[in-house]
Amino acid sequence: MDLVTGAMGNLAPKLLQLLRDEYKLQTGMRERVQFLSEELESIHAALRQVAEVPWDQLDEPVKVWARKVRETSYDMEDILDTFLVRVQGREPADTSKLKRALKKMGDLFSKGKARREIAGAIEDIRKQLQEVAERRARYKVDENLANPAARTSTIDPRLAAMYKEVTQLIGIDKARGKLISMLSYQHRDDVPEKEMKKVSVVGVGGLGKTTLAKAVYDKLKGDFNCGAFIPVGRNPDLKKVLRDILIDLDKEYYRKNFNMINLLDERQLIDEIRKLLKNRRYFIVIDDIWETQSWETIKLALVENNCGSRIITTTRKFEVAREAGEVYKLQPLSCDNSKKLFYTRIFGGEGKCLDNQPDEIPDKILKKCDGIPLAIITMASLLVGKPREEWCELYSAIGFGHKDNRHVENTMRILSFSYYDLPSHLRICLLYLSAFPEDYFIEKDPLIWKWIAEGFVHEKQGNLSLFELGEGYFNDLLNRSMIQAVENEWDGIVVGCSVHDMVLDLIRSLSCEENFVAILDNVEGTLSQSNVRRLSHQNRTVRNNTHQANHMDMPQVRSYIASRCRINRLVLLSSFKLLRVLAIENCRFGGDCHLENGLFREDFHLENLGNLLHLRYLGLRGTNIRELPKEIGDLKFLQTLDVAETSITELPASVVLLTQLVCLRADWLNTSVLDGIGKLTSLEELKILVGRDDKSQRRFVKELGSLRELRVLETSIDDVMDESQQRELVESLRNLHKIQHLTLYIYTPEVVDIATWEAAGFTLPRHLRYLALYWIEFSRLPSCINPTRLPNLTSLELCVASLDERDLNLLGWLTELRYLQLFFESTVTVSDINASDGCFQNLRVFSLPRSMVQFERNKEDSSVSLHIWNGTDAMPFKCSTENDCSLCAIPSAVMPNLQSLSTAVFVRALKDGNGDCDNIIGLEYLTSLREVQVWIDCQGASAAEVDEAEAALRNQTDVHPNRPTLQVIRWNGAKMISSVQDQEPEDDNLPKEEEDDEKQQEEEVLLTADDAVAKLSLVDG
Repeated sequence: MDLVTGAMGNLAPKLLQLLRDEYKLQTGMRERVQFLSEELESIHAALRQVAEVPWDQLDEPVKVWARKVRETSYDMEDILDTFLVRVQGREPADTSKLKRALKKMGDLFSKGKARREIAGAIEDIRKQLQEVAERRARYKVDENLANPAARTSTIDPRLAAMYKEVTQLIGIDKARGKLISMLSYQHRDDVPEKEMKKVSVVGVGGLGKTTLAKAVYDKLKGDFNCGAFIPVGRNPDLKKVLRDILIDLDKEYYRKNFNMINLLDERQLIDEIRKLLKNRRYFIVIDDIWETQSWETIKLALVENNCGSRIITTTRKFEVAREAGEVYKLQPLSCDNSKKLFYTRIFGGEGKCLDNQPDEIPDKILKKCDGIPLAIITMASLLVGKPREEWCELYSAIGFGHKDNRHVENTMRILSFSYYDLPSHLRICLLYLSAFPEDYFIEKDPLIWKWIAEGFVHEKQGNLSLFELGEGYFNDLLNRSMIQAVENEWDGIVVGCSVHDMVLDLIRSLSCEENFVAILDNVEGTLSQSNVRRLSHQNRTVRNNTHQANHMDMPQVRSYIASRCRINRLVLLSSFKLLRVLAIENCRFGGDCHLENGLFREDFHLENLGNLLHLRYLGLRGTNIRELPKEIGDLKFLQTLDVAETSITELPASVVLLTQLVCLRADWLNTSVLDGIGKLTSLEELKILVGRDDKSQRRFVKELGSLRELRVLETSIDDVMDESQQRELVESLRNLHKIQHLTLYIYTPEVVDIATWEAAGFTLPRHLRYLALYWIEFSRLPSCINPTRLPNLTSLELCVASLDERDLNLLGWLTELRYLQLFFESTVTVSDINASDGCFQNLRVFSLPRSMVQFERNKEDSSVSLHIWNGTDAMPFKCSTENDCSLCAIPSAVMPNLQSLSTAVFVRALKDGNGDCDNIIGLEYLTSLREVQVWIDCQGASAAEVDEAEAALRNQTDVHPNRPTLQVIRWNGAKMISSVQDQEPEDDNLPKEEEDDEKQQEEEVLLTADDAVAKLSLVDG
């Protein structure tokens, strides 16, 4: 499905469903269905042709025809779906009832009424197709599509960027210096200066890639024998590109012989260029490359002659950039440079703002532009000549979607190049993002499930699931710079995206024009079209009054998405009879207020939910809803149920009847499900709390092994697991061959002998990326956690009784590992953790809340040892001035990407071991550090000693080049002594009140630790 073809691609397969034996079609009807299916394929092929042409280049009759066909395709799909859903009934056809269901359908279709109904549905489709065919002939669609030469040619609006004077450019000095540095080999002693150097500049459209490349080219071209600056663009004529390279390299000769080179084919042009460049030192810029295939052809002409030549390429796609050379990701302008550019465009000269004028409106505009030079120039152009006092009013009215300004029109055209370069399946996925508010965090996984429910992702490729295919779509949009990645702060995993305001205005304009999504936001308005298919409410209060009801009484609506809204009674769900996606997320429900336990509470009920038989996606994430109706079990086509971050504590028992469910997201520490989870064998993602009684727990553990499609599992089992349950859990986990993300909260009464688990078959699949096992302590590191078995592991949270140096080395060689949290009780030293040996080279977060970390320089060489101390064994390091490395050269590449460190400090044990607090931890070796969290164990130490330790830590962070933030948590404060002289043997017979207070304090500290860990390890929501 895409914007132009609508549901046309879905119709033929659904029609062919009717040819199955159980539908018992009337005589002659099978032939008619077959004919209609073939006719649909023909129309679909024509629509695909239309989709390949930029919308503004199509003749108006073709646009009118395509719009009509698209709307007709939705109507036809609605006819078929309504019939199929009603015929198949509400009873889920699970395997135990399959024969009975087939017999029921056969009996139903033996009746004349049912046959007449399906005949009528097919006749309706035939009439609509006939109208489509007549319009196709009347508008001469095929003739117009076959005549692309008639389309108006336009001048590339980016051309002006190539002729900007350097003195006119703002904020380019730093980027120009960086690019020039990358083109040189001054920082590389191992590479000869005469070797060719290639750098590719990548970034979103409008960021200034062409401007930067031209500035560098103009500055450096005098140092070379010859040079060329060649734009490529979308759908390039490669013969013209190669001819342009020749002409730029030797203008005088090739202009005189233009007719000659005009006769050369691609191979001959490449040979001519190579001959010209053979012994020359050249500098060539290939600007605006869109496809790797184009670059592969062009680079054949660029001979590597060891003359010190340089090549710059620019592109919007990371995939192309990686192929073309060393990648330079161009960054947006800084706040200061953005403001300077903004005022320069408005007032000219130095671009200074007016004295004594508030900057509130300019700041809002610049926030919207987000450092994109093209956006800043566009928005500033709208304010040129306007009085300052009118800016507030203008800000509320203007945007990138207003095309009555030349600068806005050029900006939109530049962005549209990227849009029309997308394949059709990516265009519709991008347009779908117009349903979300401005500056909104769009979580990746729920977005992909919505795409699947909408039918945008519907063809499995090889062994890929629909979700994995959709994830590829998401990554493609990132790669093409159409959306902006939102990463987890610490482990770098992409968890969602945002859409730049320029892109959002473009896709909203296209969505509105083509009736893809109708948006109602906080500005009161009315819908201009009655045939709305997708309705989005944003940042507003949705009330149940006549005015609103008219908006919502739309039986053809397929998707209803509400974001950041207050919903006051949603009783009109019954009017959305064809709804496929119902996403009310990050909203507040308001309903009837009543007194309960002395507090006023609001109740909200999803009335008529069970009647939405077409529903594929139900999302209530981030709302205050408290329960789901039992009728949810009637939604037999439901694929995704997302009730995370709600007040729901228990799901209805009928949820286990949803046999097509592929994603069930709930609060896995708060929301439980009753027995029968094993029936949901299609599940790929499951986040749930196991039932709170022993019987439910045992049944869940056993049924878990039936969910063989699971990729993501997050669950908590409240009760203590005995050995037999642990064996059953291992057996179930052994069946989850596709698991990539595994989080388990399991209570065990004592240390688990890992040998027992491994004897029962405990292993983990090779493609596992995330592993977190809480509240279960293994006797040692499981043998399956090693670089050979888990090469893709990025996050690990584990508790083990004992680790040795070999274990830590194995963890260090997990090359993809970014997050590591360990709880263990032993003392261990790794003698050399330099990343040059591959040890912890990508680790970003290292958390050891129960152990003390010390990095120590080895005197014999430049290596650094890592000590992890439990505070009880003999201290394995020296923590005094003789270990002060401040005068030594600091070795490089010790955990080079580590940004966050959590560790304990045992003050009393340090003092007893003759340690000095002046250089504890050794932060100077961690060159990327941004945050340090330290648990200071106060037990047995005086207040002065604790203060001394904290002061030493603060000094270390103060002198560190990055000035990392320091969070200090004092632990066992009640056991701190008043002074060193007052130390006495600890009394085991503490008063009960003091013992309880101490226990409570330790529990609070541990809870705080869990909260901190959870905050740092947010992956996949």
